[in-house]
Amino acid sequence: MGRDGDGRRSGRDGDGRRPGRDGDGRRPGRDGDGRRPGRDGDGRRPGRDGDGRRAREPRNEAERRRLAVRAKGGGSARKDREQTREERAAEQWIDEGPVDVSGLRLTAEAAVSRAARKVREDGELDPEVKADVAKVLDSKRAAQLGDRLRDAQNALERERYAEAKRRAKSLMKELSAVAAVHEVVGLASYRLGQYRDAATALELARSLRERVEDLPVLADCYRALKRWDSVDEIWAILKEASPAHDVMAEGRMVVAGAMADRGDLRGALQLMAKAAEIPRRVREHHLRQWYVIADLYDKAGNVQKAREFFKRVALHDPDFADVADRIGAL
Repeated sequence: MGRDGDGRRSGRDGDGRRPGRDGDGRRPGRDGDGRRPGRDGDGRRPGRDGDGRRAREPRNEAERRRLAVRAKGGGSARKDREQTREERAAEQWIDEGPVDVSGLRLTAEAAVSRAARKVREDGELDPEVKADVAKVLDSKRAAQLGDRLRDAQNALERERYAEAKRRAKSLMKELSAVAAVHEVVGLASYRLGQYRDAATALELARSLRERVEDLPVLADCYRALKRWDSVDEIWAILKEASPAHDVMAEGRMVVAGAMADRGDLRGALQLMAKAAEIPRRVREHHLRQWYVIADLYDKAGNVQKAREFFKRVALHDPDFADVADRIGAL
């Protein structure tokens, strides 16, 4: 750019300013930041979006809210803003030691087996359950829902626990007064590890019809929930009821497990002492009790006695639970 005779740049006035500029050197019609009047902080015209397009009026309330959220940066990443990653605190796990599930599993298998026997070989419901259904529904509806209850019990027997629970819960509205419905929900929840749901359902079943056979499972739920007083209360009821040997054995295993959970291994072994005897005819519940005794001795550090009882179980049933692995680990 050239200079004139006075040494000024061409196109400049006497003060060296460009023509069309004010005293501060700004263009006319510009504000202090050099922006045109009527522009926002980003230099955009009012009523225009980020791409300079004219913003249209929202057609309804939902669209108005959506546009408002978008204007604040919601719903999509803003190119003109740095995207920061949300910092999440790491989950903290408290190690409470190994969980003893042997008693839970062994008790559950026996309970489910008993529940499945309520469906007779001819496909009909147990007469007692069928009578309970007939009390609350007319004959046609009772037959329909009776079939559905039978299907729920069959699913429980086939170890399809989520299906069994879903089928039984669908009957709650019309068969809430039938104990067998709550029993299926409780046993299925128990096998799914949902002990709070299981305890609630089994308590409902118990309020409708007292079944001493279900008490060991209920006690085991309370054991899992660490409700020790409830475990002791149910054990007292079981002892007074003097049920069948297998039911009593299940209750004894649960209570011994609860004692072990609280660190009383000596008390647990004393409780199981009667079960250490060898009967003339060995049945399934004897094997389960010997397995628990062996497990308790193992926890107490008495390897010799633990091996003795694990081997006794294996002698009668080499494939019982994980007894072969337990013997190999000792």
